[in-house]
Amino acid sequence: MWKIIPYAIVQSLLLAGGQVFLKFALARMAAFGWSKEFWVSLLLNWQFAACGICFGAGSLLWMYIVKNFPLSVAYPMVSLSYVFGMLAAIVFFHERVAPTQWLGVFLIMAGCCLVGVKS
Repeated sequence: MWKIIPYAIVQSLLLAGGQVFLKFALARMAAFGWSKEFWVSLLLNWQFAACGICFGAGSLLWMYIVKNFPLSVAYPMVSLSYVFGMLAAIVFFHERVAPTQWLGVFLIMAGCCLVGVKS
């Protein structure tokens, strides 16, 4: 089952990347509403388009993963996106991470390894 790991990493990177682009996009958009100003700020926002591309590519890869690997192994691997999301929060948004959060990341990674070695 170790074959799933590279696919899970790429899929999780795409999910986390989509969230990062979404956060950047939302910072540049007008206040949410049904106004013309909001929709123009949405449609002309390249970060929002990049967010959609990441989520779309991640979804296509997820379809491949689900088709070719047991769901009981594949689904827990999605949690790797939490790890990448936290690292992105540090790098792109300069957020502070508490030691207990690092412990949580370690446990998530350990859990993915345990799920990945299932025979």
